[in-house]
Amino acid sequence: MPSLGRASAMIAAGTIASRATGLIRAVVLVTAIGAFGEASDAFSVANQLPNYVFQVLSAGLITAVLVPQIVKWSAREDGGRAHLSKLFTLGTIAMLAVTAVAMLLAPWLIALLGRDWAPDQRALGTAFAYWCLPQVFFYGMFALIGETLNARRVFGPYAWAPIVNNIVSIIGFAAFIVIFGGERSELHQWDPLLIGVFGGITTFGIVAQTIVLVIFWRRTGLSLRPDFRWRGMGLGDLRDLARWSFAMLLVGLVVSVVQQQVISDASGDDASATVWMNAWLVFMLPYSIIVMSIGTPYFTQLSEHASEGRDDEVRADIGRAIRTLGLLVVIAAVALMVAAVPASRVFTGSEEQAVAAAPVLIGFLASLVPLAVQFIVQRAFYAYGDTRTPFLFTAFQAAIAIGLALLMPLIFSEGYLAASVAFCQSLSSLAQVILASWLLHRRLGSLGMGSSVWALVRFTLAAIPAGIAASAVYLLAGGDGSWMAGSGIDGIAGKLLAAVGAGILGLIAIVVYIAILALFRAPELRTATGLLRRLTGR
Repeated sequence: MPSLGRASAMIAAGTIASRATGLIRAVVLVTAIGAFGEASDAFSVANQLPNYVFQVLSAGLITAVLVPQIVKWSAREDGGRAHLSKLFTLGTIAMLAVTAVAMLLAPWLIALLGRDWAPDQRALGTAFAYWCLPQVFFYGMFALIGETLNARRVFGPYAWAPIVNNIVSIIGFAAFIVIFGGERSELHQWDPLLIGVFGGITTFGIVAQTIVLVIFWRRTGLSLRPDFRWRGMGLGDLRDLARWSFAMLLVGLVVSVVQQQVISDASGDDASATVWMNAWLVFMLPYSIIVMSIGTPYFTQLSEHASEGRDDEVRADIGRAIRTLGLLVVIAAVALMVAAVPASRVFTGSEEQAVAAAPVLIGFLASLVPLAVQFIVQRAFYAYGDTRTPFLFTAFQAAIAIGLALLMPLIFSEGYLAASVAFCQSLSSLAQVILASWLLHRRLGSLGMGSSVWALVRFTLAAIPAGIAASAVYLLAGGDGSWMAGSGIDGIAGKLLAAVGAGILGLIAIVVYIAILALFRAPELRTATGLLRRLTGR
């Protein structure tokens, strides 16, 4: 547990720094291209394409299939060097091929996601896509190198490297604003030079973060070389594992495409694609800092215990991970819900736009707790080399999410489409985690889910008064028309004030939450306190 705590603290520190600089990057990006408009939506969709492919490659193939395999290979006499040399050779070739195919399909991908766009908007989206899609190769290599480092218990670099991307992008976008001007949200404001500069800045940031991981490779103690002799490395077993995992992520991609098509009907309105993606970015802040930083070391430990057949320890790991994550994500969800308008104001141009965007963020936040539990349950299956069962419960979730997303335009106006689709995504995630937990119970026996669920209930009961206290402060300050929402203040100053307001509201909620849990002597507080001490070095 001390080693898990140190690893979690290291990842948390890197993730906090990464997400903090990522938020600054997003602010500068929105200042350059705007939050509402056809051009901003065209760029947002084009720049999201590499992320879709990255999700398939990273979560679907590398995390699910290779991490448990690398753990097993590391027990070999050569530390897995021979197999990893073959794997990286094959992976590099595969990444190049996937990138080439993605670029060839760029016009059709943009047409698919921007179904109702005008020809000029599709043309701009396609032009941005050609500059952004080379990121696929570097994202793939970043994931392959990073997950190998994680499997070898070198956890820090994968969490810290994205800071380099953010810094490069911040400097690049700021220079773009100084040279060419900002708020370029309209189609007529873009020409080939501006498209190339803006797209090039975005892609170069991904290149830089990948180079950083290469520098840290020596910490693995492995020296690799090109090896095209792939026979004998167990490709058949890997193919069987990857088949279901790849299918699972393709299902997730279909869900994203359907949701994007529904939201694209509101392009340029209060619930644009850009607002959807920025709300997702804010939502991913607590998810990445809490779930990824704590869950990633647990996944490595789960894989080690599963490979050794120590099922009792796997069950104990699952329970501890869920309770530890639950303690933190419950208050994170409540605090961000209270501060939804100030948090949204950071990525919008006015308090009116923030009020319109806040429901999208709240819709996503409803799934924060289910997704935290899902992270651990899903990776328990991965630890046992089972990718078929995760595909089944993901397909179940996808059917619900798609069905509800297609239903939303019949119920809500365009201004509420993105928020309703986000909330439907949360409902489908809740259904998914219930099914996944039941299936894992059938495989491993009693998981002690009763105590975990009771812990989540206790955390929620403590978080409710904490949220009420923060809401009271927000209302006393003036609510959506106050300085906390950056009301009446344009430009960066309004965004910074809103960020400060969101921070104050979050701090109030956290203090009240901790006080209530301490009053009732919640045992999980000791674990969180230990993580905090390791994070601060005390």
